[in-house]
Amino acid sequence: MPAPVLPLIDAVTHWPTRGALIGLDLGTKTIGVAVSDPDRRLATGVETMQRKAFKADAARLLAIAGERNAVGFVLGLPINMDGSEGPRAQSTRAFARNLSNLTNLAIGLWDERLSTAAVERELIGMDVSRARRAEVIDEHAAIFILQGALDRLAKLRGDR
Repeated sequence: MPAPVLPLIDAVTHWPTRGALIGLDLGTKTIGVAVSDPDRRLATGVETMQRKAFKADAARLLAIAGERNAVGFVLGLPINMDGSEGPRAQSTRAFARNLSNLTNLAIGLWDERLSTAAVERELIGMDVSRARRAEVIDEHAAIFILQGALDRLAKLRGDR
């Protein structure tokens, strides 16, 4: 049976109360990967994967999830500024559906509007070169996405 693919606040009911989450920023050429600590307070970068075929990409993501003892995935959903879903969001949903057929870890979708732009501004502010930004932007976007999701989950739990 495929893992559920749900909005973040619904996916959390399918995850144990503790355990790392894997955050993903899906690009057309790369996938940024981040991971949370088991208490889901802090997101840290893992890597930027060069995209290959879906099966190879999924195998690497599942290997990372296994290495980190992850209990679920948070996938950035690129929603348009007007709230509609375009081709990139449809592609992300298709990736999530395909990944869900290979794992029992629930996949939470999190609105990632402007995540890459925010990270780009931050890296420019830190005077990171254009070449270096290109290398790390997706991993940092994955951190940004996962940290936003973790902060939302903490708020739902009533953490201070």
